[in-house]
Amino acid sequence: MERLFPIYVKLRGRRVLVVGGGKVAEGKILGLLDTGATIQVVALEASQRVREWATSGRLALEERGFQTSDLEGVFLAVVAAAAAPVQERVFAEAQLRGILLNVVDVPGQCDFFYPAVVRRGDLQIAISTSGQSPVLAQRLRQQLERLLGEGYASWVAELGETRRRVLGSDLSQKQKQFLLHSLASREAFEAMAWGEGSQPSQGEGT
Repeated sequence: MERLFPIYVKLRGRRVLVVGGGKVAEGKILGLLDTGATIQVVALEASQRVREWATSGRLALEERGFQTSDLEGVFLAVVAAAAAPVQERVFAEAQLRGILLNVVDVPGQCDFFYPAVVRRGDLQIAISTSGQSPVLAQRLRQQLERLLGEGYASWVAELGETRRRVLGSDLSQKQKQFLLHSLASREAFEAMAWGEGSQPSQGEGT
């Protein structure tokens, strides 16, 4: 099996189609809401949560069956509908149009997979088994969440601001590299955590 190419994609301003509006679709939509994408949901029946997102303007919802015209101008699509004929129809049309597609629980019809993600502010760690074992990916995510405390969110934000100042300084390239590596050390994180008045839990930081 060929290896997947791991990337993080900017979706701001791009059209994303989700076919299906039930509980499975909710989880897929949730990962898209804060990306800045223009989200279109097409479903015969939508859950209350999906309707609430539509009412608040976070996505556009049409409660009807999928039409091939729904893929016009779409950059990425997700099929979270259980009906195999719908999955196959969207897959065939997406392939023709060169649209990246994920058909939930059908690896053979996926151009990409949803990883299990650990989020600590701007720090994101994505875990994928290339669709082989989503359960294993979720367990690894849980382990990393315990290892990486919430303090990482503010630390990463601080590192970003400091990095911009260091790179804009008159220090030599060697000095900049040394300083940036020092700032990203475990010791630096623990010093930051102590400075906020709380000791990091055992196992935090590497």
